Amino acid sequence: MSKIEELIAKYCPDGVEYSKLENIATVDTGTQLNKELLFDDGRYPVMNGGIYPSGRYNEYNTKKDSIAISQGGASAGYVNWMTENFWAGAHCYTLVLKNPSVSNKYLYYVLKKHQYNFMNLQHGAGIPSLSRKELNNLLIPIPPIPVQQEIVRILDSFTELEAELEAELEARKKQYEYYRDKLLNFADISQGGVKLMALGEIVAYKRGKGLSKSDKGTGNIPIVLYGELYTTYGNYITNIVSFASEKATKQSMPISSGAVLLPISSTTKEAQIGRTSVLKSEDIYLGGDAIALMPTQLITADYLMHVMNSGAFEKNKMKCVKGTTIRHLDVNKLLKIKVPVPPLGEQERIVAILDKFDALVNEISDGLPAEINARRQQYEYYRDKLLSFPVAA
Repeated sequence: MSKIEELIAKYCPDGVEYSKLENIATVDTGTQLNKELLFDDGRYPVMNGGIYPSGRYNEYNTKKDSIAISQGGASAGYVNWMTENFWAGAHCYTLVLKNPSVSNKYLYYVLKKHQYNFMNLQHGAGIPSLSRKELNNLLIPIPPIPVQQEIVRILDSFTELEAELEAELEARKKQYEYYRDKLLNFADISQGGVKLMALGEIVAYKRGKGLSKSDKGTGNIPIVLYGELYTTYGNYITNIVSFASEKATKQSMPISSGAVLLPISSTTKEAQIGRTSVLKSEDIYLGGDAIALMPTQLITADYLMHVMNSGAFEKNKMKCVKGTTIRHLDVNKLLKIKVPVPPLGEQERIVAILDKFDALVNEISDGLPAEINARRQQYEYYRDKLLSFPVAA
């Protein structure tokens, strides 16, 4: 028998009492802090309606080791455990315990278990939000403190291991980017038959048009939308996830397998505008705000993708971006950027090295991402199992 089983057998063999969240904690709303008051190097994070801080500020209104729940926006319902003092904004709920029989960290894990349900309870036609009433009515199991402490200890060990793996993954990604950029940095451009050529000299291009999210699921013709190049696909597009009707694709642009696809619009700073992917699946129809590059015989699509995702190309590409809130990539300027074009054999050698490295750091089926995914699933399984108690008679 495990320690947690022994504690349950000792303290609550017949189940536990449940109580509404409103009887356990007060759900408070933070204080509005205008964007112009935020800066990058402030002492404390500012939590609002997102998953991550919206900025930093030199004052805080909530102490560390607290629960923060996104109240408004696309991430409304997301539950965070804050390990440092922070400023809770107007779109952030914070919880203040008023029942000494419940520990704060235990309550966090209970709420985290229900996070998916919270996010599905969003309402509102404009900015979605999560009502305080929905939170207050949630029934919380209350086992004795020793049982809570052991549950927290077990789940903390899972999250710590995941954090270590994610830190290792981040280090590997930086290592990958370093070696990618080094491989693609031909110091002496005159050596080994390497040429510098404008992108427009080595590709033909097509601009996507038409198609929207509402067209998805209306038929069986494969399509790629510009947003999916950010959220769904990696370096290689092997399985298409969206399909539309013949009517919906009538105004769109057909693209053959082997093309390099990239989005030319972005609404957030986090999205790497122009992040490229190689189409390795069946032919598709391409939506607006994206373009397809068809390489000539001088360059392979796989090599071009790695070049265009490199740090050196990224610096030049950002000079072709205009706009702030909504950013657009000037395609005419993009096609003037020069790229190194070595012999095809050298291109294939570079691609083989980078593909292996990329699989280790990015592919969900290989390397560290697979390990992290397995640990996350294991954590969620044990969390749900540990936090499921029969109701005391």
